[in-house]
Amino acid sequence: MNRKINRKSKFLLLAIVLLIISLTGCRQASRVSYNISKEADNFNVMRRLTVINARTDEPIFEMIGQFSLSNNSSGELAITVQVAENEFQKHYVYINREWTMYVVEDISGASVNPYHYEINFLPEMIQPFEITNSY
Repeated sequence: MNRKINRKSKFLLLAIVLLIISLTGCRQASRVSYNISKEADNFNVMRRLTVINARTDEPIFEMIGQFSLSNNSSGELAITVQVAENEFQKHYVYINREWTMYVVEDISGASVNPYHYEINFLPEMIQPFEITNSY
């Protein structure tokens, strides 16, 4: 009986140690992820946002710079950029889940102007259209 209790206590101790190790890893990864997101929202991380036409695999929009990015409930990406001290601009990019997807890359490491950002529209992907009035 004493051996049985000894085995159970060893097994319980091992389970507790493994649980503590696994929770520590999750907490550290969560903390690092939170800190990176916070730095990006404070315009301290150089990023590249690429919107891709999911049917043709062609990029249709690209933005490079230090910006904050969030989603809203209507399928839009809200992009906030700081263009000067205490001066901000906000851009919206509509994402259609069937036709488009987006990728955000952190490309930090370069020494750049924190008020610089770049937007590229790829004109070959913009479809021409005609506006008509009907009376």
